[in-house]
Amino acid sequence: MSAILPPSDRLWWKQPLDRVEGTWIVIAFIWCMIMFVMMVGWHIYGKQNLSTETYKTSGAMFTAKAQAVVDKYTVRKETDKQIPVVHPPAGSDVYLVAKLWDWWPIIELEKDKTYKLHLTSMDYNHGFSLQPVNINIQVVPGYEHVVKITPNQSGTFSIVCNEYCGIGHANMAGRIYVK
Repeated sequence: MSAILPPSDRLWWKQPLDRVEGTWIVIAFIWCMIMFVMMVGWHIYGKQNLSTETYKTSGAMFTAKAQAVVDKYTVRKETDKQIPVVHPPAGSDVYLVAKLWDWWPIIELEKDKTYKLHLTSMDYNHGFSLQPVNINIQVVPGYEHVVKITPNQSGTFSIVCNEYCGIGHANMAGRIYVK
């Protein structure tokens, strides 16, 4: 049988395997199993991958929940757009909305306290990238992504959209303060 010419017997899968071919199939299978176990182990023990919950939602429902938190916990307004800065109590739910080309509101958290961060997009796919921590989440319209976060260092952290979302994409930045 030749690699260039078609096999004379059209039932090629019934042909006996060559020893070298069988060896490579076994090596590939073993490597796949090793990689599968490593991915599961890395997620559980490596603490590298973020575990999130995702729920179906509507823009109106999410906006109502986010607005309720903003109304209740706003401490001041910042930037020329007068974006509210929200300081919720520890253990509470925090809502962050992505829309062309803003993250709304600005969030202020306490160090070493756990929060549930809820994310959604109102229009297009956006990427939530928290820098310099390197948390990356794809934020999709119609879905509410919930992430448990416990900030372990104080400072100002930038939220960058890392999914191209149009002409104002380069200006789509937000902030999280940790005190």
